[in-house]
Amino acid sequence: MMLGILSAVACGGAGGAVQVEVLEDEVAQVVPVGGGKACTVPRSTLPPGAREGDVVRDGRLDAELGARLAREVAEWRARLAVPVPDGLDLDLGASGSLTADKEQ
Repeated sequence: MMLGILSAVACGGAGGAVQVEVLEDEVAQVVPVGGGKACTVPRSTLPPGAREGDVVRDGRLDAELGARLAREVAEWRARLAVPVPDGLDLDLGASGSLTADKEQ
């Protein structure tokens, strides 16, 4: 566990938490919560059962912070969403090229 804490400090997560971005067989890429540069740590330094997207603080999974971050991302994406005008059916898809008239 001490190696995991040292790895978090090396990633700029001193006293804070890191979010697991990518898990591979032997290594994991983590990013300090709140921003910072991603770094690679041995996967064995993460708590057992850690998955991509999980937040690790002090060598333990922090489910509460992970859920809060997921909600914030969902709210941010919802604010960026563009409303679909009434009568526009996106399920039909575009028929042919969108620039077919210009190409002729």
